[in-house]
Amino acid sequence: MRTERLPYQRYLLHELLGDITSGHNVRTTVFIEARAMYRAGGPEEMRPVGEVEFVQGLAAASASGVYGPSRAAASIVGHADLNLGDGVAPVLEALQAASPNRFRGIRHSVTWDANPKVENTAAHRAPGQLSSDQFRAGARVLARMGLSLEGWLWFPQLPELAEFAKAVPDLPIILNHIGGLMRTGPYANREDEIRETWRKGIAAVAACPNITVKLGGIGMPRAGFDWHERERPIGSEELAAGMKPWIDYCIEQFGPSRCMFESNFPVDKVSYSYNVLYNAFKRLSSEYSPSERAAMFHDTATRVYRIET
Repeated sequence: MRTERLPYQRYLLHELLGDITSGHNVRTTVFIEARAMYRAGGPEEMRPVGEVEFVQGLAAASASGVYGPSRAAASIVGHADLNLGDGVAPVLEALQAASPNRFRGIRHSVTWDANPKVENTAAHRAPGQLSSDQFRAGARVLARMGLSLEGWLWFPQLPELAEFAKAVPDLPIILNHIGGLMRTGPYANREDEIRETWRKGIAAVAACPNITVKLGGIGMPRAGFDWHERERPIGSEELAAGMKPWIDYCIEQFGPSRCMFESNFPVDKVSYSYNVLYNAFKRLSSEYSPSERAAMFHDTATRVYRIET
């Protein structure tokens, strides 16, 4: 959500609480950068600090208990440009100062595809960022400061992420949205080829012990399930069946202790409700043990995002 879209895609405490109190026992949430509420002036690289300043205030309001027992933005992930190399340190220090008790890391999206029909959503649009010396230098600063990196990229880039993870083994990396599955545009009607490429990529990143994966984010239209086009919204049984082959493969490769279910709201809200999504997660995970389910619904996220419980 960009700042200029806020009146049309408002998703603040009231909207969030309306979702997380819709039938499930959600104790805490994690905020992931949305390119909103950036500072209007000052050095360009410091402008993302405004987003963390803003969310820190919302998190404090939630922590007051006025909005109920759930704690919104118990951990906060902001943005800093790793292409700054060693120069990213002052930005990270400013982000930490903006949220001394909740800031946990950054997301630097590297989504890139050479086909002009693919929307390259990265804030810093360039191919091969994960391989650049500057980006890796910035990543090492992130690691030294005990922070994490959210990995958001398209599925053909997964081998690049695996090589990057090996080059910066001390950096915790959270792979977003089951690895950026895309089955629309130039990737439409190529199901077998895409599945094979995605599976090889997931196996490559799963072999890196410093990578954890988020199970979700496939309600976005680009994932190609077309749930957003239905006149009658999808129910949890059908949704679970549709997601299960993809999510089960991630769990098989990473193991439950390196997997966590995610809502990706409000983005995925176009395809299903929060209540239906978590009912679907519960259905598709029913065959796993209680400890494995606890890991995927709670324990992995608590550990990775250092959430105080």
